[in-house]
Amino acid sequence: MAGRRQPTGGRRTRQVLARLRRYESRNILFIDPDGDWPIVWERAADCTVWDADGRSYLDLTAAFGVAAAGHANPRVVAAGQAQMARLLHAMGDVHPHPGKAELARRLSELTFERWSGGATHGKTILCNSGFEAVEAALKTAFLATGRHRVLAFEGAYHGLGYGALTTTHRPFFRSPFRRQLREFARFVPFPLRPEEEAETRRRMDAEQARAPVGAVLVEPIQARGGIRVPPAGFLRELRQWCDRHGALLVLDEIYTGFGRTGRWFACEHEEVTPDLICLGKALTGGFPMSACVGRADLMDAAWPASEGEALHTSTFLGHPVGCAMALAQTTELRRRRLVERSARLGEALLAWLQEIPAPRGVRLDARGRGLMAGLELRDRQGRPATALAVRVVKRLLREGYVFLPEGDAANVIAFTPPLTIPREALRRAVEALGRAIAAEAASETAA
Repeated sequence: MAGRRQPTGGRRTRQVLARLRRYESRNILFIDPDGDWPIVWERAADCTVWDADGRSYLDLTAAFGVAAAGHANPRVVAAGQAQMARLLHAMGDVHPHPGKAELARRLSELTFERWSGGATHGKTILCNSGFEAVEAALKTAFLATGRHRVLAFEGAYHGLGYGALTTTHRPFFRSPFRRQLREFARFVPFPLRPEEEAETRRRMDAEQARAPVGAVLVEPIQARGGIRVPPAGFLRELRQWCDRHGALLVLDEIYTGFGRTGRWFACEHEEVTPDLICLGKALTGGFPMSACVGRADLMDAAWPASEGEALHTSTFLGHPVGCAMALAQTTELRRRRLVERSARLGEALLAWLQEIPAPRGVRLDARGRGLMAGLELRDRQGRPATALAVRVVKRLLREGYVFLPEGDAANVIAFTPPLTIPREALRRAVEALGRAIAAEAASETAA
């Protein structure tokens, strides 16, 4: 795969993009006029993607972290196919199906039962996309505490539905819609160094003094924010702060969950148990499904028993195919010990990234946990080297590697590959990244 320099877009790719340009909302897809972005995915297996013109690529994104057990994992696909042949759709909040009950039990087992040694269990609201799980958690927190105010963090990304959007920090997403939003969330700094934690605590205390806070919503690692990792002990401090003030701790583990950071859930690195946890992405390996899981006593206190109409539901709630795939996906993660593999391979990945030499005039900062890592590019003045990062990512795409830039300034090149990625392939990708940074930085200097 490495070494190619031809343009990414062949004839069939150009045909597909032309059709999308004509018939899809123009705000969805960025199509670079130079023809180097995007590719059109035709098929994928394990860690490899093939485009519409037959070219192969190593996927370092796992398609936004979804393909944790590999693209088109045979056991996950077989489970989905078998379920489609038996029961394609059910009535999630009226007439359930067995898989929905089994998945709710599995999620309880993986979260609150495991964390408490069986002393308590969890209850689940199944949803379709990640932001819906966040909104289910926000509703739960409001019903349980009677407090509408939520603390979220600068750099946070919790989705773009109108409830979740209020807790997503980046103004790019919120600003066009602010006149329609009830801004019940307040943002406090997300600390990256121990010395920054005092300011975060001060701001949280000040917000609590203004009016009681019902929930603290946080990503253990900010993924779309640029693979931002807080100091050790930060989640424990949030847990203690919530306990002191009667607020609920809500963890958005939609990206970090299911082994991505080297533990089943990132909160386990600090042995912190949340009140509510939001899950998605890698849950099914490729079917639109998410979940809000909370302590059973909390969920029962918040939500009244149904008397024939659910307060929070949707047509596809607990979809049979999604449940079957989620059960197969979590079984695969456990059977193949992919969570433990993520931890081991993640240590090597971070060490390799730290070895990449910084070209003259460029600052590099490697960070991450498990197979969620990023390399931040800045110029000699410390400003985000966005243009360089984007050129590097596009160059790597031409060479057969799929990467994404993350962060508000799109200057962090992220690694979130399938947890099945071969060690040698991951090392090749890091080496290709180092060469691409050197080449693009040299061309920038020459220009």
